[in-house]
Amino acid sequence: QVQLVESGGGLVQAGGSLRLSCVASGMISSSLFSMKAMGWYRQAPGVQRELVAVIISDGSTNYEDSVKGRFTISRDNAKNTVYLQMNSLKPEDTAVYYCNGDWEAGGYDYTYWGQGTQVTVSS
Repeated sequence: QVQLVESGGGLVQAGGSLRLSCVASGMISSSLFSMKAMGWYRQAPGVQRELVAVIISDGSTNYEDSVKGRFTISRDNAKNTVYLQMNSLKPEDTAVYYCNGDWEAGGYDYTYWGQGTQVTVSS
């Protein structure tokens, strides 16, 4: 069993900051599993879920254009945790944010999602 548990969402005024955390637990903690990538997605009402930021196993990162320079993704491998620091938040950042992780074990790929955390930015 694998769990991705997000935290850190909430209500913030435009221009404010939030830090999201995602803790991964379960069998992916085994040495048999190799993390390929972990990322954050978001979904606003009536909008398709979109990738916000991703961090690859080699530490490289990618961001959706609208969050570049404002959001930073990072990870703590020892804690199986990935973070999303969100600064200069805008009302259009309002969405449910989901943590996603991809692992490989025994030649198979495994993808897991968290339950989501609401981020609301007021104008």
